[in-house]
Amino acid sequence: MSEEPTLGEIARRLDAVHQALREDIHEVGARLDTRVSMERYTVEQASRDETGRVLAERVRALEEARDADARQADADRRTADDRRRADRRLVFTALIAPIALLLLQTYLAARGAGT
Repeated sequence: MSEEPTLGEIARRLDAVHQALREDIHEVGARLDTRVSMERYTVEQASRDETGRVLAERVRALEEARDADARQADADRRTADDRRRADRRLVFTALIAPIALLLLQTYLAARGAGT
């Protein structure tokens, strides 16, 4: 007998090679299905960039609002301090000054009446 394969063996080997090739093609197809096209990648990248830009704008707006609130609080505090100073002057001029004048007049009247 010779070492040459029979037609049945050749058919089985060709069938095995064909089956392996079919599996490889399905595997390559599955891998290609998971790949993203360049157009889609560009669109997704632009979307991510836009999202980042929007978030940066929101953060900047929040920081500006916080700074404006801090300036407003400082202005309110200064206004309240000015109001307290004005109230103290009013208390002095409305209550303490007349009482001091009354005491001074009483002192002067008592001193003048005693001479």
